[in-house]
Amino acid sequence: MNNKADKTNEWLFEITPKNKFFSLNFKEIWQYRDLLFLFVKRDIITVYKQTVLGPLWYLIQPLFTSITFTIIFNNVAGIKTGSIPPFLFNLAGIMVWNYFTSCLSATSDTFKSNAAIFGKVYFPRIITPLSVVISNLIKFGIQFGIFIFFYIFYYFQGTNLSLNAAIFFFPVLIAFMGILGLGLGMLISSMVTKYRDLNNLVGFGIQLLMYVSAVMYPMELIKEKLPRFGWIVQYNPLAYVIETSRYMLLNTGNISVLGLLYTMAITLTVFFGGLLVFNKTEKSFIDTV
Repeated sequence: MNNKADKTNEWLFEITPKNKFFSLNFKEIWQYRDLLFLFVKRDIITVYKQTVLGPLWYLIQPLFTSITFTIIFNNVAGIKTGSIPPFLFNLAGIMVWNYFTSCLSATSDTFKSNAAIFGKVYFPRIITPLSVVISNLIKFGIQFGIFIFFYIFYYFQGTNLSLNAAIFFFPVLIAFMGILGLGLGMLISSMVTKYRDLNNLVGFGIQLLMYVSAVMYPMELIKEKLPRFGWIVQYNPLAYVIETSRYMLLNTGNISVLGLLYTMAITLTVFFGGLLVFNKTEKSFIDTV
């Protein structure tokens, strides 16, 4: 009788309040992996389901932005990119920058946009921003395919292009870009539950941040032309990621080991800080959102 009673008291899942200040339960996330993939599918398909061009928007945005940057910054402003075609130079930076901004923009609205789901059913809340990072990784893969197409095109046109041996670490670089966007997004999302107007500043802040992240110019150029303001770019971890990505893909520019270590430290600090605030906010956000 006791054995039967013990078996009936066994539960598949047990939901308990989080007593730890820091919590990242990988086992629980793995148990809800089907829900994670469902959110990823929703993010990719639903957004463009009733649009004219659909997934082609993934390609149009970086292409037109690269063309615009080439005309304004390279042709009009006269920014030189060495032996690298300006369009390809800009496309490499925009491609990486878009992944960061997509992760940041979508995760910064996590609590507000998913309040209806969060208030009805339990699942690890971290799954929602994680799904955004994964779905944007797929979008990045599509844009990376466009970069490869133009890379091959310019190569057969006789342009002197070569990959750097550090290209094998490119996925690690993109992972840190996604983690940084995730961490910042969780921080902003937690604050938006109390201060709604912060969400309106995200888009404006991203536009300003782009100009100090070396997206459309080499880092050395800003130090040479504007030495008084070069420190702004120098202390921006995003600038090192974009500069390093161009170094890996186009073998141009420089790679700073200290800059990458600095970027890694900032990324991990922001991520764990965002996770701490996210865990604290998810307990009571439903009362304020």
